Amino acid sequence: MSVNSIVEQLKKNIAAFETKTEVEEVGAIIEIGDGIAKISGLTECQASEILEFTSAEKGVKKTFGVALNLEAETVGAMILGEYKHLKEGDIVKRTGRILSVPVADEMIGRVVNPLGEPIDGGAPIKTNKYYPIEKIASGVITRERVNSPVQTGIKAIDAMIPIGRGQRELIIGDRQTGKTAVAIDAIINQKGKNMICVYVAIGQKESKIARIVAKLKETGAMDYTIVVVAGASDPASLVYLAPYAGCAMGEFFMDQGKDVLCVYDDLSKQAWAYREVSLLLRRPPGREAYPGDVFYLHSRLLERACKLNKDFGGGSLTALPIIETQAGDVTAYIPTNVISITDGQIYLETDLFYRGIRPALNVGLSVSRVGGDAQIKPMKKVAGKLKLAMAQFRELEAFAQFASDLDPETKKQIERGTRITELLKQPQYSPAAVEDQVLAIYAVNNGYFDNVEVAKVAETEKKLVEFTHRENPELLKKIVKGDWDEKIEGEIKKVCEEFVK
Repeated sequence: MSVNSIVEQLKKNIAAFETKTEVEEVGAIIEIGDGIAKISGLTECQASEILEFTSAEKGVKKTFGVALNLEAETVGAMILGEYKHLKEGDIVKRTGRILSVPVADEMIGRVVNPLGEPIDGGAPIKTNKYYPIEKIASGVITRERVNSPVQTGIKAIDAMIPIGRGQRELIIGDRQTGKTAVAIDAIINQKGKNMICVYVAIGQKESKIARIVAKLKETGAMDYTIVVVAGASDPASLVYLAPYAGCAMGEFFMDQGKDVLCVYDDLSKQAWAYREVSLLLRRPPGREAYPGDVFYLHSRLLERACKLNKDFGGGSLTALPIIETQAGDVTAYIPTNVISITDGQIYLETDLFYRGIRPALNVGLSVSRVGGDAQIKPMKKVAGKLKLAMAQFRELEAFAQFASDLDPETKKQIERGTRITELLKQPQYSPAAVEDQVLAIYAVNNGYFDNVEVAKVAETEKKLVEFTHRENPELLKKIVKGDWDEKIEGEIKKVCEEFVK
């Protein structure tokens, strides 16, 4: 090869050579411990931005964190996952991405962590679509009023404290009163109701989560459910992010015009995790050592639950947050906060639970601020009397303990109240169809159970339902459709009378 041709070739190479410069903003860890890092050098960092930590150790997989405190000289970041291998002086890079989770239809039926990574041993979830974990809630103009029911399959709730699509209904009570059971029953009852469910386990024992997932699989509910897990052994950072991650996954489906049910079990543990993170970041503590913005922590999460109007797709996201009280104290800091954010609460009581009334629903303290709007017409008609009868019964029951002889009217009210209480008892994992509920409540309200022994109420109810399914299935189809008039009421009356004969 001649010298000239070599020179020509070199000239061509020089002409084609392009210099690419990539600018990365890089900082260094100046202090680290307990899952919190203090970083210097990241002057342009944004709030909630993902940061990439590079360890000097070889063969360690990438570690990510989230910028939470933006101070004059330093950035306070929360590390997502394991942090033991990181030390002072390690390099930290900005990614320019705000914290987000992967979303995809393939997530349905899977168990994932708050970063959207599958932890059920199945195949990886392939998606290039991400939703931000923190998002401003839909505005007033995009919403419409709550007007269609979420049937939980629990008679006491569907009749007296109805939940609507797009509502936020708090489930509150002491530990071991059946809060999770109510939420899981509601998920199981969504089978065939065109509803996608997201169950977020926040700081729960892994054994309990495994039992819940097994039950959801057994009942076929996993076919439309995503389980987001931040277990008791996970770092506080993931426990704090879990509900937002679950909500973002739910919003992905809501934006497609679908209906979503989100269960946050439970937000007390999220508040504890947030308190831990905040104190480690040296934020000033307030009441009960919670940071000043702990109300905002829950309000910005629950406010994302809504029913969108037709112009915006018509989807809905219904939230069932769970809060654990200590010794039935609903006036504590976190319970009062969440009660003031939600559209009603289902209050479960230890005393009722141990008396065998399960679900242990306190009718007096429970309320739905959406009310009859979230019920089908037949249920609205038959359930009207029920709450009043129950409230009167509870009052008379306490009074009757001291009175020896009662007038016939009071006696009758107590007798009927006892039967209604018995009818509203329901074993776990056995939700009832709405048409069966309407039938049973109509029968007990109108005195068809007055001569039945209290111990045999459940058995009689089962026989009545079976009898109606056999003798007049068309009537039940009309009830499901939401039809109600004097003719249908007459048919129900006729069925009850025939059954009593």
